[in-house]
Amino acid sequence: MKIVLQGEDAILLVATEGMLTIEADSADQSYSPFHMLGSSLAYCTFSVLYSWATNSDLDVADLQVRVSWEFADNPHRVGRMSMQLQWPSLPESRRAAAQRAATLCAVHATLSHTVPIETELQA
Repeated sequence: MKIVLQGEDAILLVATEGMLTIEADSADQSYSPFHMLGSSLAYCTFSVLYSWATNSDLDVADLQVRVSWEFADNPHRVGRMSMQLQWPSLPESRRAAAQRAATLCAVHATLSHTVPIETELQA
C-alpha cells in the first residue's frame, strides 16, 4: 500500500505490493495529523471495498482512494472531507453497490457522527 501526499489538504491511497509507504513530491512536505486523518478514512474504505470485491469476484488492483479536506475556523479544524474512488476496472453494473459498500467503513461512520472526546491531564 502506498499513500501519496498531494499537498497539505489531500492524500491518494494506491494499492501496491509490499510494505506501506508514504511518499511526497517534495522533501519539504511532512506527513501531518491531517494526512493521518485522511489516510485513516482512505485505508478503512479501501479495506471494506477489498473485502466486498473479493466476495464479489472483482479485481481491486486498479482501485485508488483520494481523500481531500477543507479547513474551517473557530476553532481551526477539518470542516469538510471529500473522497473519490478511482476504479477503472469496476463494471458499471457494480458501481452503485460499491458506492454503498464504501460507506460501511467504521472510520466513515465515526467521522459522520459527533464523537465526544474526554481529555484528562495526569501529572
